[in-house]
Amino acid sequence: MRIASLLQRGLWLEYITLGWNVVGTPVMLITAEKAGSTALVGFGLDSAIEIFASVVVVWQLKGVERSREGLALKLIGAAFIALAIYVFVQSGWVLLTGSHPKPSLFGIVWLAVTCVIMLLLAWGKLTTGRQLGNPVLTTEARVTVIDAALAAAVLVGVGLNALAGWWWADPLAGLVIVYYGVTEGRAAWKHGAA
Repeated sequence: MRIASLLQRGLWLEYITLGWNVVGTPVMLITAEKAGSTALVGFGLDSAIEIFASVVVVWQLKGVERSREGLALKLIGAAFIALAIYVFVQSGWVLLTGSHPKPSLFGIVWLAVTCVIMLLLAWGKLTTGRQLGNPVLTTEARVTVIDAALAAAVLVGVGLNALAGWWWADPLAGLVIVYYGVTEGRAAWKHGAA
């Protein structure tokens, strides 16, 4: 009975994450388009990958077969590597061309709220994943913590652009996403191959 309850909690945590990111992806991409912000585009795409990761975790939790774990982790890893490549090219282009993104108050508020929500969700996933002994849920919890850190890093970049006019802080914040995408992508892929 306890396992069923923990699985249900894990699923609800993923459903909440899915809901937040389903709303957040278009919100961030529209906000990014209006501001011309590489960092906000990167965060919007990260939200889309979080949707994919949550769907993979739901798929794995509903089947809870050890055979699904490796494939689930590889799929999550591949998605993060793709994100890193896209944001690297986009950030490099903005820095080379000197495009100046506009400040985005809405983007700042959304990032701050996202940071708090992701930290709470990550704590719930980590606790539940450990109690279940489920490496996919604990890995996704780590991804959610990093999503919160990513929101904070992008918040700093977008905030410095808004407060100090440091336009280059925005694409540099995007490069944090590149590092994160490569690191998490490789770790998930490696863990899935083991």
